[in-house]
Amino acid sequence: MYKTVGLNQEVIRTFQYIIYSYFKQYGRDFPFRKEINPYNVVVSEMMLQQTQTSRVVEKFQQFIQEFPDFQSLAHAPLNDVLKVWQGLGYNRRAVALKNIAEKVVDEFDGIVPADVEILKTFPQIGHNTASSIVAFAFNMPTFFIEVNIRRVYIYFFFPGKSSIEDGNIMPIVRKTLDRSNVRKWYYALMDYGVMLKKTHPELNKRSAHYRKQSKFKGSNREIRGKILKLLIASSNLTEAEIFRELKIDSKKLKEILNLLIQEGFIKQEKNLFSIA
Repeated sequence: MYKTVGLNQEVIRTFQYIIYSYFKQYGRDFPFRKEINPYNVVVSEMMLQQTQTSRVVEKFQQFIQEFPDFQSLAHAPLNDVLKVWQGLGYNRRAVALKNIAEKVVDEFDGIVPADVEILKTFPQIGHNTASSIVAFAFNMPTFFIEVNIRRVYIYFFFPGKSSIEDGNIMPIVRKTLDRSNVRKWYYALMDYGVMLKKTHPELNKRSAHYRKQSKFKGSNREIRGKILKLLIASSNLTEAEIFRELKIDSKKLKEILNLLIQEGFIKQEKNLFSIA
């Protein structure tokens, strides 16, 4: 619809008006949108990677109550961090978040750099997360595409098209950004995208970057989570004790235990495994 008439100022104003009108009436209410500071933004953005917002809300509040700032998180034992993180999955993010806190405290005097390129050097922070941190924490112009934002641009600017590359969407993201309130604009885009997921569930399948999520049940990811849960609860366990609890192939168990050691999740002293 909009692409056919060209991306002129009138089109941009109309597009922004539609997105903001929806947001004014139906914008979502989250705790991390209320108490905005760099620490809360970093925590929420790491939690929101690959996890539904509804699951993040409760954990976010619990997490910042337990670890209210970078200093407390940096100095917390990993076991305590993983204990609070339980239920969110993708435990690598919890380890990365603790490492980020240590880096902010040790290398940046406790202050998050408002710079996308610097943030991309932090553990498990790519372009999208770095850009969202700068946009939400500092209200500074950044350009990124995540699943809900992609859905909005496909809907408005690529009618009837498929296999749409993010490289074709990004110039439109840049031109339509509301630089007067970057934070509000991205909140509004994301909320409109969530609505479109319900009304037009096929939109993301039209992206060239669409990938169907692999099954969780029986996956290595599920087994890793179960091992960490056991070790959080029991402190020290032998391989035989873990095997008895999980009843999985012993060769697979050895491989996953070794990987968890290499990645810094757990440690082995003699025949006992524990959280690192």
